[in-house]
Amino acid sequence: MSGAEHFLYERYRDPGAGSRLRNGYYALKPLLPRTAQLTLRRAYAPRQARRAFPAWPIEPLLVERCEAELLARVRASQQRRVALVSPWPRRHRFAAVLTHDVEGPAGVENVLRVIELERAYGFVSSWNFVAEWYPIPAGLFEAVRAAGCEIGLHGIRHDAALFRDRSQFEAALPKIARYARDWDVAGFRSPATHRNADWMAELPVRYDSSFPDTDPFEPMAGGCCSILPFFFGDVVELPITLVQDHTLFEILREPGIERWTEKSDWIMRHHGLVNIIVHPDYVVSAQRLGRYEAFLEYLATAQGGWHALPRDVAQWWRERADLRVDEDGSIAGTSELPATTAYAREENGALVLDV
Repeated sequence: MSGAEHFLYERYRDPGAGSRLRNGYYALKPLLPRTAQLTLRRAYAPRQARRAFPAWPIEPLLVERCEAELLARVRASQQRRVALVSPWPRRHRFAAVLTHDVEGPAGVENVLRVIELERAYGFVSSWNFVAEWYPIPAGLFEAVRAAGCEIGLHGIRHDAALFRDRSQFEAALPKIARYARDWDVAGFRSPATHRNADWMAELPVRYDSSFPDTDPFEPMAGGCCSILPFFFGDVVELPITLVQDHTLFEILREPGIERWTEKSDWIMRHHGLVNIIVHPDYVVSAQRLGRYEAFLEYLATAQGGWHALPRDVAQWWRERADLRVDEDGSIAGTSELPATTAYAREENGALVLDV
């Protein structure tokens, strides 16, 4: 897609926009009671939600561009259809991953409880731990993996230091590499989704998941505008495509999960990746856990989904990049998961993708 990197890599962002207010808030944050922090963020949220670009909760720019380009190819084709490698293996129409960022001891204690809930619906998930921020009990990683789940690295410390400047980033890379090796992890998520598109390719991991598609509420407002994975060099980026649970329930004080389900419906219609973050620290109460269970029930009934671990989605996207469709519609190239041919066509003036 021509010019997509401008949005994928957030080139449109003004690095200084909002930085003074943001830096002031985070300088004062350690001195503020938790209730005061929430009050300030809630007061500011309506203004953030009105951000013109990327629009929230859905920014359709790259989806619409991609579909317009594909529709033009369909109209130029003698067969009035275009063959391409399906976005997802085994003719799945969308992919979904459940991810969890563990931020403190309360979250650590709640890990296995949340895993059991997910297993009741047939799901597995990814668990991102901060390396040097809280004690991690012996045997927890083994228990998580025994349940079929994945361990990820959520930074060395849960602060903004990693991407603050180039020297700190370079100094942290050996430690990130060591934890990635010692913990046997494939993926990384930056604390508070701090990020720098120019540096992500240097992360010593196979995939990253620190870029929202659109999120005006995080410390770094913006997003990559994509509901599909993409690349930073050899690192696969898995965009976060649903609003975070803390934002939804604590900041916006939404009573239900409609923001999750409505956005997921749109992602599924456009064959994208449903990527949700739920913090075990914030689903301790029966009410919050019940809301997450309602989302699991919704996801379990959605037809045509590939419910996978992030590492498997990243591996598929890496393999898919080397596949192509021959003139006879067959797939050229090899992949561990069955790749299939999708056909784009026009119906009533709109693009339809038959996967």
